Amino acid sequence: MIPPEPMPLPPPPSPSPSPVDSVLGLAPVVPVLVLPDVSAAVPLARALVRGGLRAVEVTLRTPDALEGIRAIAEQVPEAVVGAGTVITPGQVAASVAAGARFLVSPGWTEGLLAAMRGCGVPFLPGVSTASEVVALLERGVREMKFFPAQAAGGTAYLRSLAGPLPQARFCPTGGIGPANAAEYLTLPNVGCVGGSWMVPADAVAAGDWARIETLARAAAGLRGPASAQV
Repeated sequence: MIPPEPMPLPPPPSPSPSPVDSVLGLAPVVPVLVLPDVSAAVPLARALVRGGLRAVEVTLRTPDALEGIRAIAEQVPEAVVGAGTVITPGQVAASVAAGARFLVSPGWTEGLLAAMRGCGVPFLPGVSTASEVVALLERGVREMKFFPAQAAGGTAYLRSLAGPLPQARFCPTGGIGPANAAEYLTLPNVGCVGGSWMVPADAVAAGDWARIETLARAAAGLRGPASAQV
């Protein structure tokens, strides 16, 4: 009697992504993406990763944003995808459910802050004044988005905050590009900057991923190797 062939073993499950401890340690520059449609999400994220920028912030400004986050989370595991322009508790839950591994908001309220603190991923609530920084420090939050960076005082303002509020650290976003990003990154209270200059709309529309990769590589080199925490 011929023994039955052994049943094939099922494939091992895909490993879960490592948790992100801090958004500020992922890369010197976090690309801020406004996806025109979901089809651009995966090739765009892959081009950025090849260029050395693993953290990818997809803003919730377009109808396809959540599906774009989901596609990047599933198909580009080497990327660390997050959601930006998060302004409601509902968006917090939807973003995390789609696979976002960090959240960024242009500002904060008590309700939004509570939702972000309970969501299980790191977050950067937005501030633009010293009072807002103090209020977040009072609530135990030390990492923040400084927005709109240039309009709110730029490097001079952040340098002024470093003396009385050294425990606060920032990701400045808004009006930052290749001409001034390096200056922001020299500040002791700046962990990274956010911007979109490495993902110009015409390159995204044309599918010019090689150009985006080149721009990403230049941005990644603004302050040495990224110390990824994932």
